[in-house]
This record gives sequence, C-alpha cells and structure tokens, in this order.
Amino acid sequence: MFTEHLKTIMDGVDGAIACSVMGFDGIAVETLPRDLPESAVQLDLQAAWIEFANLMSQAKVTAETLKTGKVTELSINSENVITLLRMVNQDYFLVVGLLPTGNYGKARYVLRITAPKVAKEL
Repeated sequence: MFTEHLKTIMDGVDGAIACSVMGFDGIAVETLPRDLPESAVQLDLQAAWIEFANLMSQAKVTAETLKTGKVTELSINSENVITLLRMVNQDYFLVVGLLPTGNYGKARYVLRITAPKVAKEL
C-alpha cells in the first residue's frame, strides 16, 4: 500500500538504507530495506526504530506540556546510522535510516513532501 512512497524515499536519497511507515506502538506498517553490501555495518534498524518510536512519543508529550507546538521531526545521529523520523499524523510517522555519508538534507526534504501523501492513505 505504501510501497511507492517508500520507494520514492529510497530512490531519492543517497545513502538511504531503509525506510518505514510506523505507528507509535513501534509496529511497522510497511518497510522497504535496501540490500547492503557485505562490507556494510549490519544494523538492526527495526529494533532501533521501535525504541526511537518511544523517543518520538516522549518528544510529543514534552512539546505538548511545554506548549512549544507539535513535533514534526526528530533526528538521531549516531556513529553508524542517521535516523530521521517525520510525523505523518498523530498516530504514525515515517522513518528513514541513512549511512553517515548519506544526504541528510535531501532526506529531510523528501520526508517532508512524502508525509502528506502517506497521511492521505491512512
């Protein structure tokens, strides 16, 4: 159902290694991974994204408590992977994992324009 949107993200962002539509319960609605070369670091992105869903939930609650406005995006940059999470609606978000050399700015842009398209299908 969301494969075309995820494919657009993967094809449009250099260094993207996987992307997903996820719920705040940590369950992926749909995921599109990229086959990585054997030399690439093996990452358990699904496990990481489940934990990051919790961080996104906490960020939402904190923003509401502090009245700073709705959280639209969260970025977690670590040594082996950059993870970008973009809100789709109150229950779902898009997430993309990038290699550290990936195009971070393009990933933010593509997630921003894809999120409303995904929201229409939910």
